[in-house]
Amino acid sequence: MMKYYVNYTLVALVFLFTACGNNQKIESVQSPPVKQLIFPKGDKNTSDNFEGEVWVKSLIDADSLNDNAVGNVTFSPGARSKWHSHPAGQILLVTDGVGYYQEKGQPKKILRKGDVIKCPPNVPHWHGASQDTMFVQVAITSRQKGPTVWLEAVTDRVYLSKSK
Repeated sequence: MMKYYVNYTLVALVFLFTACGNNQKIESVQSPPVKQLIFPKGDKNTSDNFEGEVWVKSLIDADSLNDNAVGNVTFSPGARSKWHSHPAGQILLVTDGVGYYQEKGQPKKILRKGDVIKCPPNVPHWHGASQDTMFVQVAITSRQKGPTVWLEAVTDRVYLSKSK
């Protein structure tokens, strides 16, 4: 009879050690992953066309074969562009975070990962991150009818206005 107790005890101990080892593995699997962007963050912007910290990575430059420029733009919380327009329009693909988009005379829109915005030609607008969350977009800008036209800065009153 004692032989059976020893065998059961050994089996129970092996089970306990295995279960303890599995708990550690489960915890490491469940820890939050390091966030990786789809495209590289790029270089910190140094122009005065943005307020706050913004990084830009050119993915495709417009050339004689294609009039579209494609860039990945990462906005730190609170960062935003100036008002501006594009003679041939622009498309924004939101790839991460929470941001804002607003056309002159229209309410500000909240943007989230997966949203797509079609900026009409020659319509002044701005875009950027929400107050407390970074924002990442891929901007597809046609250069067919000329470069971006930069306008005035977005005031805090406009930036902080209610969203649609």
